[in-house]
Amino acid sequence: MALPSCLKTTGVPMSPTTGFNLSGSLLKSESGFAVPTKLKSVGKVDRERLRIQAVFSFPPAFLTRNGRAEKQKQLKQNLLEAIEPLERGAAASPDDQLRIDQLARKVEAVNPTKEPLKSDLVNGKWELIYTTSASILQAKKPRFLRSITNYQSINVDTLKVQNMETWPFYNSVTGDLTPLNSKKVAVKLQVFKILGFIPVKAPDNARGELEITYVDEELRLSRGDKGNLFILKMFDPTYRIPL
Repeated sequence: MALPSCLKTTGVPMSPTTGFNLSGSLLKSESGFAVPTKLKSVGKVDRERLRIQAVFSFPPAFLTRNGRAEKQKQLKQNLLEAIEPLERGAAASPDDQLRIDQLARKVEAVNPTKEPLKSDLVNGKWELIYTTSASILQAKKPRFLRSITNYQSINVDTLKVQNMETWPFYNSVTGDLTPLNSKKVAVKLQVFKILGFIPVKAPDNARGELEITYVDEELRLSRGDKGNLFILKMFDPTYRIPL
C-alpha cells in the first residue's frame, strides 16, 4: 500500500546521538514531543528497546572525570569507616581482615597514580592506620607496652625509608630502597635506633619488598612480600628523612 505523500522520504538520515536510522518526517507523540515516523511505526517493545539503547549510548557516569572522582571518594570512605574501630588492626578478627582486604582491593583498583615511585605524592611522613603485620601490631603485648602511633616516611629521590614508633619506646629504623619497577621496591634495613637514640646495626637478613598499590594526597596503601597490608594517611608532606 502506498504511503501518504507526507510520510514519504528520499533518504534515511542517522541520528548523531543514538546511531539509529530515522526517517525524514516527524510525528507528534502522545507525550507531546515530535518523534521520527520510523520510531512511531514500531511496536511498544521495540520503542522501549531503542529508548534504552539511546540512554546507554552516552558514557555511564562512572566513566566521566567527575564520576571517577566520586567513586574513588566513596570507596576510600567505605574503607576508612571499616577500619576505624579496629585499633589499627589489633582488634581485627579474620573476618574483619578479609572484609578490609576486599575493600582495599576496590580502592587499589582506582589508583590514580600508576607509577608511584615517580611521584612526589609518596614523599613525606605517613601515619599507619591499619595493618595485618603482627610484628608491628604486637597485639599479644599489654596495651601499655605497644606503640601508640606508628609512622613511615619515604624519600623517593634519595631512596630512603624510615619507620618510627612513638610512646613508650620511640624506636625507629632507617633503610635503603632499590626500585624493582615503578611501584615496587626491595627494602634493606640499615640502622635501628632504640629509644630513639641508641644506634644498632640491622642484621643482613633484615630485608623485604614493598609494593605501593595506591597513593594520592591523603591515603597510601602498600603490600609487603609476606602478604601484609599497610594503610596509611598523610601526616606531614614536608617531612624529610634525616641524612
